[in-house]
Amino acid sequence: MHTTSTAAHPALEKTSGWINGFIGVLIFSGSLPATRLAVLEFDPVFLTVVRAAIAGALAVGLLLLFKQQRPSRHQWLSLLIVALGVVLGFPLLTALALQHVTSAHSIVFVGLLPLATAMFGVLRGGERPRPVFWIFSVLGSALVVGFALSQGLSASPTGDLLMLAAILACGLGYAEGAKLSRSLGGWQVICWALVLSLPLMTVLSLWLAPASFAGISISAWMCVAYVSLFSMLIGFVFWYRGLAQGGIAAVGQLQLLQPFFGLALAATLLHEQVSVGMLGVTLGVILCVAGAKKFAG
Repeated sequence: MHTTSTAAHPALEKTSGWINGFIGVLIFSGSLPATRLAVLEFDPVFLTVVRAAIAGALAVGLLLLFKQQRPSRHQWLSLLIVALGVVLGFPLLTALALQHVTSAHSIVFVGLLPLATAMFGVLRGGERPRPVFWIFSVLGSALVVGFALSQGLSASPTGDLLMLAAILACGLGYAEGAKLSRSLGGWQVICWALVLSLPLMTVLSLWLAPASFAGISISAWMCVAYVSLFSMLIGFVFWYRGLAQGGIAAVGQLQLLQPFFGLALAATLLHEQVSVGMLGVTLGVILCVAGAKKFAG
């Protein structure tokens, strides 16, 4: 039992939560650019199911290797919500959206994710941040959305609606997974959610697989590897642990930085145009994250 050390060092636990959360955000920042490159050569629905199938197979191996006990009966419903939110919902909706919008365009929607995560943290996680926290959270989201508007947000109503739906699904999956991590453990939550999805994802992967993979480039395969291993599994190990340690609403605010990490990657890897105004907005967002951290609870 290690609960005494957690209780004895709450400040250390929260700091650890922010570090784990930050690592998770860095890993997730590569997801949309990698998905954008992958959907140029793979069908978006096939990409969604095959990444979950690959990650699910790895999750089975981890759970067997570390001899993890099966979740209790009441935990399976929460795992189903996690699976629908982050294993199926967010990857599928973003892959579909990326057929209509650029990676840089879609990433700005991630600015709404901290707010969605915080709201679901209140609804599902029982958290009660202070009123000032919501001011910083809304302000940070407004900065990101304002930046998006300045870039010409309504390029594709279909892509925008798909991204909004993805954010809601993801916020629910994050909050539910973080709540469950307190009793089940961070890496165990994402592994069991992937295992729960594995039979369906495997069948769909085989059914939707293209007739031939001959024309697929190495870079597209590398993107599939990234979204399967890092976006679908390793990132969540850090992310769920961080949310459970530091608080869903508080640590969730780190996602405000994800659009800017992602935009930098989009500019570097995809040569998509990123405006200089991004630096000023990034600074404002960092200040909002710091304010939200201070008044989280």
